[in-house]
Amino acid sequence: MERFEPIVAIDVPDKREAVQLFDKLSNDTDHMPIIKIGMELFYAFGPGIVKQAKERGFQVFLDLKSDDIPNTVERAMAQLGRLGVSFVTVHAVGGSEMMKAGLRGLKRGAAEARNAVPKMLAITQLTSIDEQILHNEQRINGTVMESVQNYARLADESGLAGVVCSAKEIEAIRQVTNPNFLCITPGIRLDLNNHDDQKRVVTPKQAAEMGSNGIVVGRPITQSSDPVAAYKKIRHEFLGGEHLD
Repeated sequence: MERFEPIVAIDVPDKREAVQLFDKLSNDTDHMPIIKIGMELFYAFGPGIVKQAKERGFQVFLDLKSDDIPNTVERAMAQLGRLGVSFVTVHAVGGSEMMKAGLRGLKRGAAEARNAVPKMLAITQLTSIDEQILHNEQRINGTVMESVQNYARLADESGLAGVVCSAKEIEAIRQVTNPNFLCITPGIRLDLNNHDDQKRVVTPKQAAEMGSNGIVVGRPITQSSDPVAAYKKIRHEFLGGEHLD
């Protein structure tokens, strides 16, 4: 099964703080994490912050969670394909037509810039969503698991590389998708008593045991007094003996 280095979510509001984290986490060139740049950093500093991460040798997971009409998403994804990032995200709730259009745009932009095509991942249900929110606010019948399974199947049929999901949903997703479909899992905590605003959390070791292809970890690393040590601990728990010296 394909597994990736842990993905570190650099969800900080300050460019200097972000660059300091880039510098710290790039010290070990043998085991560099993938860097996730989300809406906060990208909206504040644009493609330049992606360039600064790439200059340090990082693969970049650009997590903008696009969700709009198909034409708009296709044109936006063409721009992202030109940036040379490794992963991008869309919301599966936008539907199959939107996801297919986004993938077309992504491939076109990457080809024009002579970049590899980034892996497009669909957001199923955010890990902050629980049954109460699903039923009372989204007005979706059934369970969170059933909703996630449906979105994953739709993403797979639309040609996407995988989904972002809770590790607790991987088994259900594998039942309705192709064997190479990726499951990238946020909601990772070393201490399960500390959820912050996440509802469906697991440890790095549990994520590995559940079949995660990659984990996304933010605050347990970026808010640690020693981000590098925290990353190495999480990496070891997730990858075990894989890719280790």
